This record gives sequence, structure tokens and C-alpha cells, in this order.
Amino acid sequence: MNDKQLLGAIAIGLTIVAYFPYIRSILQNKTRPHVFSWLIWGASTCIVFLAQLADKGGAGAWVIGFSGIISIYVAFLAYIKKSDSTITRIDWVFFIVAMASLPLWYLTSDPLWAVVILTTVDVLGFAPTFRRSYLNPFEEQLKFYVVMALRNLVVVLALENYSLTTVLFPATIAVGCLIFSLMVVYRRRVLS
Repeated sequence: MNDKQLLGAIAIGLTIVAYFPYIRSILQNKTRPHVFSWLIWGASTCIVFLAQLADKGGAGAWVIGFSGIISIYVAFLAYIKKSDSTITRIDWVFFIVAMASLPLWYLTSDPLWAVVILTTVDVLGFAPTFRRSYLNPFEEQLKFYVVMALRNLVVVLALENYSLTTVLFPATIAVGCLIFSLMVVYRRRVLS
């Protein structure tokens, strides 16, 4: 096992460390994820995985595919547990825009444009969760987003080919998770 494969395995381990308690918390009705965010994240992450593979992302791409599958499972849990019954018009707008832009990756025939489009979609997918967690900061697991920020930094290190195609998505998600975590900490302090 080379260094990149080891980093890829560490990133997968961090994914498990982040998701296992998160999923358990959903099943215990302690965490209420936004179904639209998780559906968008699952779909876009799976497609980014394919684009990263096309650009020889190697071990750093493995964890992106793994995360995509788990994110779809979280969306399924959010749906069956009816985690969020407060879906607003703006949530629908973000959802429709994000889902409508997913087929654009196919039309571009270029992994870079696919990743640019899908990274944008993923950021849009964060909007419903950000809105909901701003109002209810105690209903999300902060640890999950902190671990995911760290995990995405490890993903960047695990990449076997550094290009905008392979780095943009995990780097953007790391920054998004960090910003989200800081917002939740701030809101928890304000509301306590």
C-alpha cells in the first residue's frame, strides 16, 4: 500500500467515524437531516466520483464514491423518518435548481465542467440545511461536519492526480463544512 492509498483508507475511516454516529442519531430521532440537502449531496457526490475517476483521481476518489452512497442512504432515512416537515419555498427552489443542473455534467463531456457544475450544485444543496440549522442549531450533529471537513482535507492529500477536476470538490466541501460548523457553534452560543 502506497502513501496515497493509505491516505485514501484514512479518509474512508474518517467517513465511517463521521457517518456511523450521525446515522445512529437519525435512527434515535436526535438528528433531523434535511432530505433535500442529502438527496442533492448524494446524487452530485456520486457523479463527482465518476468525474474524478475519469481524471485519474485514484485513491482520493474512492472516498467520494463511498460518501455518495452513504449520503443517498441518509436522504432515504431523512425521508422515512420524516426528519424535516418544514420544507419552505426557498428549499424547493434550491432543490429544483440543483436537480435541474445535474444533467449538465453529461452535456459538457468534460470532467472539469462536470465537477464545477456539481460542486456548485452541492453548495446549493447546503442551503436548506444551513437555513434549518441556523434556526435550530441543536438539531444537527456538529461533530459530523467537523470530521467531514477534516476528511475532505485528507481526500485532497490522497489524490493521485492534482488538478482542478480532482481538488475543487473536496476542497470546497471542506470549506463549506467548516463555515457551517462555525455558524452552528455561534448560533448555539447565541441561543444558550
